[in-house]
Amino acid sequence: MASAGSRSRSAGSEGERRPLPLPVRLLAMLCAFVFMVAFAVVLARLTLQPSPASEALTHSNLQPGSSVRAYLDQPELRDAFKQIGGNILLGIPFGVLVPVVAPRTRGILRVLLLTAIVMLLVEFAQGALITGRAFDIDDVILNTTGALIGYLLLGRRLSRAVHARKPRAGRAEKNAPPSAASARSK
Repeated sequence: MASAGSRSRSAGSEGERRPLPLPVRLLAMLCAFVFMVAFAVVLARLTLQPSPASEALTHSNLQPGSSVRAYLDQPELRDAFKQIGGNILLGIPFGVLVPVVAPRTRGILRVLLLTAIVMLLVEFAQGALITGRAFDIDDVILNTTGALIGYLLLGRRLSRAVHARKPRAGRAEKNAPPSAASARSK
């Protein structure tokens, strides 16, 4: 009769994730890549198009929270929701797709760092090159928050499903019941 400890060890090895078949993994990565490219096009269209009509209204924001407060002070709550929610939604695809497209970026800190860098570059481009647009640190913070949400809700799970690690032989033997391990060594 197996002890409770050996049962839990063997159950752990049974519940270990197995990698998806290579064609399925490649298809998932291809789909994620296509969605990432489509997202990049949408991001560029939303953020890098000149807005000459709003040139007189734009100003850079280097103080975190300043733009968010300004959005919340607007008379129409709907406008604040559009600005804040839109910036958060813009970051969600990063948190979902980046760990699938680039498995080395798995992990919450890596996804957040990569998102912050990309969004900083977008904001710098807006502030320096695009008429009627300005750099806003709050946009970077909100986009990165969106990436965090996307990663926690879906990106982490998707990445683990597509890029599951193969079980190591040493780990399988270590988790096997004592009777099976001693039989293998004989």
